[in-house]
Order: sequence, then C-alpha cells, then structure tokens
Amino acid sequence: METRTASFIGDEGIKLAADVIGTPLRGAVLFAHGGGQTRHAWAEAGARVAHLGWQAILLDLRGHGESAWAESGDYRLQRFAADLVLASEQLDRRPHLVGASLGGLAGLFAETYTRAEAFKSLTLVDITPNMEPAGVARVMGFMSERLQHGFASVEEAADIIANYLPHRPRPKDLSGLAKNLRLSPDGRYRWHWDPRFVSSVMESRKQHSIEDMQAALPGVRIPVHLIRGRMSELVTEENARAFVESLPSAKFTDIADAGHMVAGDRNDAFVDAVVSFIHALE
Repeated sequence: METRTASFIGDEGIKLAADVIGTPLRGAVLFAHGGGQTRHAWAEAGARVAHLGWQAILLDLRGHGESAWAESGDYRLQRFAADLVLASEQLDRRPHLVGASLGGLAGLFAETYTRAEAFKSLTLVDITPNMEPAGVARVMGFMSERLQHGFASVEEAADIIANYLPHRPRPKDLSGLAKNLRLSPDGRYRWHWDPRFVSSVMESRKQHSIEDMQAALPGVRIPVHLIRGRMSELVTEENARAFVESLPSAKFTDIADAGHMVAGDRNDAFVDAVVSFIHALE
C-alpha cells in the first residue's frame, strides 16, 4: 500500500506533517495521536484501514514529530482543535476523525466549540472530558520527568517506558521508539515534541472546565464512538458510560487487555472497532 508524505496548514499558519496511505475509495480517516506521540503511533492501524478502502491520513499534531513548533508557544486545546478543522477542510471530502487522548479531546472541542460537523464522525480513543485526576497526574508526570534531562540512549528510554507500561512487553526492535526521540546537540535523546506543550495544554484545561464541555455534549450532531482500554487509568467504565449516555447516538467499545494506549496494546481489536463503526456509517 502506497504511503506518501503530505503537509497541511493549521491555525496561525503552522505547518503540519502527515503520512497519507491509500486512496479514498470509501472515504477518508484522519488520525490524531495523543500528547507526546507522533503520527507513527498509527502506522499499523492506518495501513490496515487503507487496505480496507479508506484513505488514512496520519497527522503529526503541532509541536510534535515533524510538524512545526508553534512560534507563539500556544498549545492550548483550542489551537489543536482549530488545526484539525483546518486539516479536514484541506481534504477532498469530510473525514472520519479518530483521536487518541489529546487528539480525541481536540476533536471533541472542535465539534462543541470550533466548528460543528467538521468531521463525518468522531472516534475518541480512551478519552472523555471527565478524566480520573490520578491518571492524568501520572501521565503528565511521566511526560515531564525527563523533559529537560532527556536520555543517554534509545535503550534507556525503552527501559523507562517498560517500567511505566509493565503490561506491555519491551520491544526488541527500537526503531519505532527512535522515531519519537530527537538527538540533541549535547548528545542526549529527548522526546520529539516541544517542551512548552506540557504547561500550555494544562493551562487550557483550566480555561475550559469539565462541566462546560459536558454541558455542550447534547448539541453534538455527528456520530460518536468511544473506545476505552479496559485497564485505562484515565477513563473509568462509569465515566465512559455516563459520557455515552449524554450523547444522542453514541457507541461504546470496551477493549480487554488494553490500557490508555489502546492501539499500541491491542491494535487488531482496536482497528476492528474503528472499521466496524465507520463502515456502518457509509
């Protein structure tokens, strides 16, 4: 399946990098990764979706991967949301959006605050407005821990991730992890995202309360699918079901043996859930 690189122009004129896989025989699926990840997190999922006839667009969010860092240092949720809306407008047809964590929250923000119906559907991967505070603190703590100091090697980064995700086997091939790191002039490896992202995105969570986002949910008109990892530390089953019940026509899939990084833990089950949902809408 052919993969080509592409670029989109987001909010503030920022340049966003992407991989595009396949042709849109059945439509397009725009994938938005979680905070601290890159478009490569979707490589397997995108290839399979493309093989089934949808064009897969794997986007690097602003400040991540090969996308530009924001000169303004603005990584508030509304900026990510505006980027996704603008990217969708640069496609030939309105895409289905699949967003993990930050990418999903930005998609939900876009639908409720930025521009309704910018996407054909919205799949949220282990994210709802009402997240568990302890889980959020653990995720942000992990992202912040080596923010400045970095890692002596890719192997050291792999060891630290293995300790953070003990349910997932440590990969023998570290080439995928290497794509999420950048070699700094001092010889140390650091995450492939703008360090200013952490404080900026947390600031936006203060500006837009959980209550405000939940109050806006009944106005969502596009189909919504929540995919939760059953071992998630961010989204409880109770919160997931409450979220789905607040939407006119939402679907909920709970994937066993998966944590917050659902696609990484159970990619086959994840793609099955995504394809089943969007296929029913075609």
